Amino acid sequence: MSHPDFRLGIDLGGTKIEIVALDAQGRELLRRRVPTPQGDYAATVAAVAALVAGVELELGGRGSVGIGTPGSISRATGLLRGSNSVCLNGRPFRQDLANALGREIRITNDANCFALSEASDGAGAGAAVVFGAILGTGVGAGIVVRGVVLDGPNAIAGEWGHNPLPWPRDDERPGAMCFCGRPGCIETWVSGTGIERDHRQVAGAALKAPEIVARAAAGDAACAATLSRYEERLARALAHVINLLDPDVVVLGGGMSNVLRLYAEVPLLWGPWVFSDRVDTRLVRNLHGDSSGVRGAAWLWGAGT
Repeated sequence: MSHPDFRLGIDLGGTKIEIVALDAQGRELLRRRVPTPQGDYAATVAAVAALVAGVELELGGRGSVGIGTPGSISRATGLLRGSNSVCLNGRPFRQDLANALGREIRITNDANCFALSEASDGAGAGAAVVFGAILGTGVGAGIVVRGVVLDGPNAIAGEWGHNPLPWPRDDERPGAMCFCGRPGCIETWVSGTGIERDHRQVAGAALKAPEIVARAAAGDAACAATLSRYEERLARALAHVINLLDPDVVVLGGGMSNVLRLYAEVPLLWGPWVFSDRVDTRLVRNLHGDSSGVRGAAWLWGAGT
């Protein structure tokens, strides 16, 4: 697409679809959110197309479209795979959406978009190696090295959420079944739904993650214990990443990134699991909020396109 009037970035999440419009200098023109249709592939495609049409009507122009999706496009089949929004898996999402919009689109993993945004001018700006981890409905990550997103020949770079929780204790085996078909994945422990499941199983109470965090801060012993277990598991999971990648900075995104005590507590806990006498990797909160991914998606169409 040549000479678009603006760049549109779309973040297709498990619970919401967000769109942002950026001008040529990267300034935000507008932003919109709608709920993600649950379990309905055709409705999801239609919802994205309607968002684009509505924004273009409001701005009076036509934009380039970049999309961050859960999962990734298979190099073998061209179909989406590995999405926690399972209705998208095995579908020609890129082609169907391009047809619905009547133009070429660029698409990558939502976590790659998040990491690119934060590495460019966010919390990881200036760092050589950035690991951008999303702790939301699912758990994924993007890796940016000197400003370039690592993708890999299998298009799965950063898929730490589907490694097993490292150094599991006896009471953590085999772990809950993940949507990927294997038990005990990191995603089942450190996602928002993971902390909720753990609290329900141990404390017998069905609470949402923000309520668990709030009650822990207010002195609820059961919630405090759940949050402590979460922090220790996150520390082990990130220590595995540090041992493999040795990033300068780990940037957290997703709903659990709003738990501010993680940034003090987790680095105190990961040291014993890291193969080093000192850990200089920084753990930081995202700068651009939970909408950082849409900015990275918009910039999939770079300067001059």
